[in-house]
Amino acid sequence: MTGEALLAGQSLNLDFHSVPYFGEHPVVESHYLAKRSRRQPSILAFLAQDADSQVFCYANADIRKGEEAQEVFRFIDFWTAHHGGPPRHLVFDSKLTTYHGLDRLDQAGITFLTLRRRSPKLLAEIDQLPPSAWRTITLDVPNRKYRTPRIYEQKVRPKERSFRQFFITDLGHEEPTILLTNDMKSKAATIIARYAKRMLIENALSDAVRFFHIDALSSSVGFKVDFDMTLLVLASGLYRLMASRMRGYDDAQARLIFRDLIDMPADVAIADGEIRVRFHRRAHLPIVLASGIVDKPIAVPWWHGYSLRFVQHRTAGFQR
Repeated sequence: MTGEALLAGQSLNLDFHSVPYFGEHPVVESHYLAKRSRRQPSILAFLAQDADSQVFCYANADIRKGEEAQEVFRFIDFWTAHHGGPPRHLVFDSKLTTYHGLDRLDQAGITFLTLRRRSPKLLAEIDQLPPSAWRTITLDVPNRKYRTPRIYEQKVRPKERSFRQFFITDLGHEEPTILLTNDMKSKAATIIARYAKRMLIENALSDAVRFFHIDALSSSVGFKVDFDMTLLVLASGLYRLMASRMRGYDDAQARLIFRDLIDMPADVAIADGEIRVRFHRRAHLPIVLASGIVDKPIAVPWWHGYSLRFVQHRTAGFQR
């Protein structure tokens, strides 16, 4: 993937994922599993996803209890070392870090957008607001069902620094949504629409569980699970790179890309310093042909001078 502009880096989604463990190893700690609504032995992994390309760009499964709130800063150090500067914009839920962590992000000049927990005190404050305090906005998201939420904006100081806080209703949830951000310039509609895109990382995690089988633990050793997560990052990037070249598959999940464009019969032949893969006729083959990867030599560094070439299957006696 060297030289490929996969990561725009304008905004990143962050999340934790607990990989369930069903053994009895004493080293494995218990973490909360959202899909089971309970705590059980599991390996906790931290993942970062580029919001524009939907590519996983970071993963770490070597996290112990008590280290969760600091993981975002390890990611920032990683990003700074590899990209020459800290990430510009981070989006995450309320459990990723603490209010002290939000102060540190703001002090570092990193824009963040996060969900705030609905505490009884905040819910009581929302109930006491008069109808005149709310205003209706329109979200520029054509396919969204709830496009005209009501909002109330205020300045708050959860710890030491002041942030913008939004109470949001009529967004499709039974209870109000509460957002917290240090973005003082963007419009409310832009901020709310951006947080709605955070579901992309949840969709990608769901795809990773079903297709890449990240919940199938290979070991109880965190280092080995961390390596599995690294392979997930690589596989995610390769699938997104392929999707970007296939017309109509920009937003497709990995399992759909595999089913339509990869899991197809082909003949493999080695001749004249090339490894030729000849595709059979199939319904989705025209999409692959239109991508421009067919009948072009592709250099593979570790093939000792051999190149890869995809060629189209032609019926005997047929000439183009």
